[in-house]
Order: sequence, then structure tokens, then C-alpha cells
Amino acid sequence: PSFGFLFDIDGVLVRGKTPIPAARTAFQKLVNSQGQFLVPVVFVTNAGNCLRQKKADQLSHVLGVPISQDQVMMSHSPLRMFKHYHDKCVLVSGQGPLLDIAQDLGFCQPVTIETLREKHPLLDAVDHDRRPNMLVSVYFFFKALSVVLFGEPVRWETSLQLIIDVLLTSGYPGNPYHHENYPHIPVLACNMDLMWVAEAQSPRFGHGTFMVCLENIYKKITGRDLKYEALMGKPSRLTYQYAEQLIRAQALHRHWQQPIHTLYAVGDNVMTDVYGANLWESQLAAAAAAHCRSVLVCTGLYNPRTAAGPRHSLADTVFHGHRDFRFDPGLVEPDHIVPDIDAAVDLVFQLENFAP
Repeated sequence: PSFGFLFDIDGVLVRGKTPIPAARTAFQKLVNSQGQFLVPVVFVTNAGNCLRQKKADQLSHVLGVPISQDQVMMSHSPLRMFKHYHDKCVLVSGQGPLLDIAQDLGFCQPVTIETLREKHPLLDAVDHDRRPNMLVSVYFFFKALSVVLFGEPVRWETSLQLIIDVLLTSGYPGNPYHHENYPHIPVLACNMDLMWVAEAQSPRFGHGTFMVCLENIYKKITGRDLKYEALMGKPSRLTYQYAEQLIRAQALHRHWQQPIHTLYAVGDNVMTDVYGANLWESQLAAAAAAHCRSVLVCTGLYNPRTAAGPRHSLADTVFHGHRDFRFDPGLVEPDHIVPDIDAAVDLVFQLENFAP
């Protein structure tokens, strides 16, 4: 094969925990009788609340084919490359096994929001029922040198408060705010999705919505913009660069001699899957003889029934991308629109004249 697939998960393979029927059919076409993939495949998800191996096990169960963790790219996977942060104390926000995730990525001294709250209970004051009954004095030396946002937390008010505390005290929460400490300590954020789809009829808040809250609170207090050291997850170039490396590593492992010339990014979200693929295509076209084609499915966020015409509606849609990404109507125009992932696989095989 001279091509590979980058598959989104939510809205393409599943809705919440419910499998999309076309997914199993599609993957029977992608493997041989021994369960080996006929083309390189990487699952590129903006989820970040579990380890790669757990996600691979979930996908294996849903799709009925063996998936390895080397085929899974979580939103936080590129953090493996940020080695100069790994030996420093970092505050981590999100949900799931955060310490396990951080340590698996290489971080040696992660501290969770919950741990910080336990050590500084007076800082978390919104929920009156969680306030301590008496003044608590706990000595906890904590110097955060960076903040890593893995994904949306459960108690937004607690995470928003404590992250702001860390940013406005140069890493010493509990100290008085010092507005002159700008720029603040580094913030690395994974997953900028404003919304995503689960079993509900309407989209649900994503980590991007939490980031909008954090950015606006910081600016309201300080008058300055919150800055990010790095943004990862779709649609960032960093994510697609890392995914391409995984695709090429698979081809090398299978001893496929033909160069991988085209990547097909299959997703349900024009603001992440399509935008990111088109952004990466513009960079690939300038750097090498390679392409990234966007394929939009209709089983998730994008619903063709809600628009009079897809081309018109996509170009005129409200931009849900992150504030640090420019809006270009051309970047949300998919190369192909298909009903579901099974139709996407058929289309690509046809375009590539590939007969399994």
C-alpha cells in the first residue's frame, strides 16, 4: 500500500459507548484472514482520559480485530517529545488515571488538582459543603513549573480556581497573586474540541469549552491573554506530524517497500478532523511529495440533514476552533463526504485502485 488511514474514534467508530454498525463491516475489509492489517492504520483521538493500551483493548472489542497500542494516538501522545518538562514538577488537570498517564508519557513529578486541593483545602471555596469546618494549616511545599491540561475535569470550578492560583503565583498556590509575573509558567494543553458527540441528541461540552473558561477568567483578572507553550490534539500540526510518524513506523515494521504518499483522515468534525487534515496537507504539499486527504462522515457531529447544502453550510459555519488557530473557510472544506466509515474505506480503495 502507498496510503494509510488516520481514523477518528468518537462519532466515527462509536457514539459514547455504543458502536456504530458500519465500523465492524469496514474493518473486516482492512485485515486479512489472520487479522493483520492490509494498510497502515492509526487511530487519532482527541480523548485523553486513559492509557493507549486501554483504548486499544476497547477498540479491539468494538471492531472485532486486534488493535495494538502502537496504532493508538491519544491527544496527549505528543507530550512524549517534550522531554525537557519530564523531570520537573507539573500540575496535571483532567480525569481518569492521570498519574499513570503522566508517568507513562515520561513525567517524573506529576501532581493532580485533587492532591493540591487536599493539601490546600482553603483554596477550594465555591462548594460550601466542601469547605473545611475549621482553619487548616498543612505544610505542603509545592512549586509547579508547568501546567498540563489533559482533558476536561469533573469539578470545573475547582480546577479553574487552582489552575488560576498556580498561574498567578508563579507556581506557588496559596501565596498572594502577583499580576506582574507575566508571562506565566508554561501551559501545555491537549484536546481543543469545543464539543463532541455521545449518545445524546445534541453535542456535549469538550475540553475546548473548559479552555475557553480558563482563558477568559485569566484575561478578566489580569487583562492579559493566557498563553500556551504547546497545543496538541487535532487540528494541531504537531498531532498530524506525530501520527504520520506512526503510520510510517507501521509500514517499516511490515516491510512494505512502497513509500506512503497519501494519508486519509476520516472524521466527523469539520473543526478538528477536516481542518487539521487540510492544515497538514498544506504543510505536506510544501515539504514533500505527500498528501493528506480529509474524509467527512455523517455519523457524528456533522449532519447533512441540518444544512441546505454542505459546501455553503461549511463555509458559513461558526468557527468552533481554538482562538489561536486562524479561521480559513477553505480549511473546513472536506475532500470527500460519505455516509459512514464503511463508505469511506470503499471510497479510498477505489481512489487508490487497491484490491485486498
